[in-house]
Amino acid sequence: MARDLAIDLGTANTLVYQKQKGILFAEPTVLALNKETGAVLAMGEEAWQMIGRTPGYIVAVRPLRSGAISDFEITEKLLRLILQRAGVSRMSRPRTLISVASALTEIERRAVEEAALSAGARSCHLIEEPVAAAIGAGLPIHEPLGNMVVDVGGGTSEVALISMGGIVTNTATRVGGFDLDAAIQNYVRREYTIAIGERTAERIKMTIGSAFPLAHEEKAELRGRDLATGLPKNVLITSEEIREAINEQVRAIITAVVECLGQSPPDLVQDVLTNGIALTGGGAMLKGLDMLISQEAEVPVHVTPQPLEAVVMGAGRCLEAFDSIKSVLLDTGR
Repeated sequence: MARDLAIDLGTANTLVYQKQKGILFAEPTVLALNKETGAVLAMGEEAWQMIGRTPGYIVAVRPLRSGAISDFEITEKLLRLILQRAGVSRMSRPRTLISVASALTEIERRAVEEAALSAGARSCHLIEEPVAAAIGAGLPIHEPLGNMVVDVGGGTSEVALISMGGIVTNTATRVGGFDLDAAIQNYVRREYTIAIGERTAERIKMTIGSAFPLAHEEKAELRGRDLATGLPKNVLITSEEIREAINEQVRAIITAVVECLGQSPPDLVQDVLTNGIALTGGGAMLKGLDMLISQEAEVPVHVTPQPLEAVVMGAGRCLEAFDSIKSVLLDTGR
């Protein structure tokens, strides 16, 4: 029999956990397709390397936007490849547990479920990302305590206050890592009249980007195409400029945190003031984001040890003790 799988199907990255084995792989949520035949040429890291580097008939596509399926057929192909890589065959179909954004509608949740079943899963259960992230971060979510988690993903950022195994209050904004990358691209285009690609913007964000002033501000060389001449051009860009470029998007995340605290019961907020906020997701690795949230919300904030893996690890722990955690799973009405 196939071992059950937990899948963090994110806008930016897909992570897969296999029961009793741990994380099998973590790769970008990207497929490279032959536009003329529809054939899948590559997935994950290999497909991500092709972004902006392929001839016209090859397209690198992301099947999810803002945490929701934007192309059902391509998402099904992606899930089928994921199951194949996990060793699933017609004779061994696993039970799957997939994390989804809490902001998804019931129709969007059913689309994820249908895609997994069509791809070859025996059954599909869903868990909200903030709940999975909280479990993965080791928070005592089943106790009568206020546990707050901020999960900053590629397409969405979610803030949830969890107590007694359920979400008490939550806010979500469809702003994430991709929006930061796009903001950097727009800034460079506007200020330097240079066009840069998605991968270059992400690299700059990871190397010198920050949400909070750095003790030693940094610089990096940026290469792109001059919009006036069409020729390659190099410029030097600073961490202060990157902070200015992404300020609006970072502020949207801060606003979501403050709103969630403002909507929460006072007694549970007291617990958050004592225990702090857990910051998870790939966006948690943006330098200084924890300090800025702490300053603006006046609450201690700590980045979890493995922020990118928190959601899939939490979903994996649910798999290992499936019967005892059914109460935290979503009901899709099936």
